[in-house]
Amino acid sequence: MSIRTLFLTGTALVLAAPAIAQEVNVYSYRQPELIQPLIDGFEAATGITANVVFIDKGITERLVAEGERSPADLIFTVDISRLSEAKEAGVLQPVESEVLTANIPDAMRDDDNMWFGLTTRARIVYASKDRVGEGEVTTYEALADPIWAGRICTRSGTHEYTIGLVSAMIEHNGVAATKTWLEGLKANLAKSPDGNDRAQVKSIWAGECDISLGNTYYMGAMLADPEQVEWANSVRIEFPTFADGAGTHVNISGVGMVKGADNEAEALAFMEYLSSAEAQEIYANVVNEYPVAPGATPSALVAGWGALTPDETDLTAIASHRAEALKLVEEVDFDG
Repeated sequence: MSIRTLFLTGTALVLAAPAIAQEVNVYSYRQPELIQPLIDGFEAATGITANVVFIDKGITERLVAEGERSPADLIFTVDISRLSEAKEAGVLQPVESEVLTANIPDAMRDDDNMWFGLTTRARIVYASKDRVGEGEVTTYEALADPIWAGRICTRSGTHEYTIGLVSAMIEHNGVAATKTWLEGLKANLAKSPDGNDRAQVKSIWAGECDISLGNTYYMGAMLADPEQVEWANSVRIEFPTFADGAGTHVNISGVGMVKGADNEAEALAFMEYLSSAEAQEIYANVVNEYPVAPGATPSALVAGWGALTPDETDLTAIASHRAEALKLVEEVDFDG
């Protein structure tokens, strides 16, 4: 709290107005160590204090429960599903900003300006260097081909990352074709879906399967972990595309302003800072993802994984199929 100062002017005692602390309160799915460089850069650039609360899950539920009493001004999260969930729950408000419009491509922001993407991660294939030749992995649709029978590992079909990919398949191919694809993919699994993306790479290293679906940034995480670097070195990243000519499926990390935010000006300043090329490169380097701002470049490590041509389909359109995607996963008993 600021200390108020007394000034003596003639015979009158004047009480100077207290300085108002500028701050923004953020609910974040991303771990504190991953966003601390951004916090430091923002505070240094603006003088605004950023207070971050790390929430492992349930940000939307928490905001709904808190209602108007919520101290949060922004949510900082990963995955289009979580951003769409927050929008649908009515806990976000639209943000009009020429800076955000200029820095964030149309496909990477909500049609109603409720959320804005910051970085992307590609949903790619990890392939055994020993058992899978370069060029064997082509399209997502081809993963249902019997040539992959007993050779694929993946995490649960109900996980947000899988639902995102299935939603994209529906957008590109329709519900009926996606159901057939899911059935073929399930038939090619080497084992029942279990564990996270890194666990699938471990299974490739152990010879339990030859390829797996995973997010690109996990390669960086594994290479930085002495216990997992051997897994990482046993695979290479392949960038499958959609059969209709679209690029590789990507998902996002993003930010949205909370409805009724007490510190709107400070929240907008943080959002605009996060969209800048400088902040994008800081963030993308720390989390091993791809920046979305024009002119911002990925780290040398990420660029070294190969050329990414992302699917430019509007993420809002993909997210609209989430309910259908989950229904299909359940209908084919994908995890069974």
